[in-house]
Amino acid sequence: MVEAKARAVWEASRRLAQASTTAKNAVLLRAGRMLEERKAEIKEANARDLEQGQRDGLSKAMMDRLLLDDKRIRGMAQGLEEVAALRDPIGSGRAMWRLPNGLEITKVVVPIGAIGIIYESRPNVTIDAAGLCVKAGNAALLRGGSEAISSNLVLAEVFADACEAEGLPRSSVDIIPVTDRAAVMAMLKMDRYLSLIVPRGGAGLIRTVVENSTIPTLKHDRGLCHIYVDEGADVGMAVNIVHNAKVQRPGVCNAVETLLVHEAIATVALPAIVKDLQKAGVAIRGCPKTRETAPGIAEATEEDWDTEYLDLILSVKVVANMEQALEHIARYSTGVAEAIVTQDYARAERFLAEVDSATVYVNASTRFTDGGQFGLGAEIGISTDKLHARGPMSVEELTSTKYVIRGCGQVRE
Repeated sequence: MVEAKARAVWEASRRLAQASTTAKNAVLLRAGRMLEERKAEIKEANARDLEQGQRDGLSKAMMDRLLLDDKRIRGMAQGLEEVAALRDPIGSGRAMWRLPNGLEITKVVVPIGAIGIIYESRPNVTIDAAGLCVKAGNAALLRGGSEAISSNLVLAEVFADACEAEGLPRSSVDIIPVTDRAAVMAMLKMDRYLSLIVPRGGAGLIRTVVENSTIPTLKHDRGLCHIYVDEGADVGMAVNIVHNAKVQRPGVCNAVETLLVHEAIATVALPAIVKDLQKAGVAIRGCPKTRETAPGIAEATEEDWDTEYLDLILSVKVVANMEQALEHIARYSTGVAEAIVTQDYARAERFLAEVDSATVYVNASTRFTDGGQFGLGAEIGISTDKLHARGPMSVEELTSTKYVIRGCGQVRE
């Protein structure tokens, strides 16, 4: 079954690669309308997943990822509208030159082909991935997690229906309807048909994909994000930024997990930050200096600095200077997002230059690391790889290039 679906998606990708911008946009816009029209059906399927999740004892963060309400369904539709409005990169020339022998060479943007997406928890990934792939002229083979199987099947059907209605192959977007591990293993060996695998989920899933795939992957491991509150920072700003990065949606990869505070501002900033977070229900785990400055919080262990909580938990460390903050980030960061809160221009620029993460912020929340927030419409995931894409992956990142050479009889001497 997996091979048959991979072959069908590959065949559809050949049609999609030649599809016009108008045709691709028409699919996205129709799919957006159909999400709204079939909202009751989608929510009914999602309710089954939520009920099963409760029986399985899924965490609050996992249940939040799983939920599809009116707002999120509208958000998926709006995301498709935004992707449709993006410039179509396919066919554009990135460079053109003429050799002394008369050969004209053009480097042209082309689709990647057939892309496999393996993901957990969030059913909205079904629509985001499908929309971005089709916009970039790629076909998509999806394999979601067992916790969202009912939601994913309905959403994939909606998008396939939209493709068919607009004259593109129904297999432009297909989904593997089983959730056993064997299906994933089979999918990872489909290098004859799939050109790229994008895993999106927990560390266990990522390791499984990387260790077993014969197909190139784009991925990020975990979202262990840091915020460093520098000497002389605006304390009110720091309180608001840390609150947003931890509390607004703690179960996502761009939520902050570790707070670093310069010792020169710790006695002023830490009590305000801790009080605000505790009021929001955040459990604080701190180093000895943190516990001295803000008594009554739990002791942080070495394991805490290397933990992605995905929950209302934050580890806090007081550092002697910026060098210690940078060293801590270099040691523990997973490369998704880091931020500095500072009023010093030189230190802000140094932080931007030295922190080697996909997204680096000055005086802003790490929660902005998202394709939609960056004005990209949506994202297929966030890559911490450095080849071939890094950061939120949208339409541009789902393309490749080829060289087109025009001659008039030239032969190599």
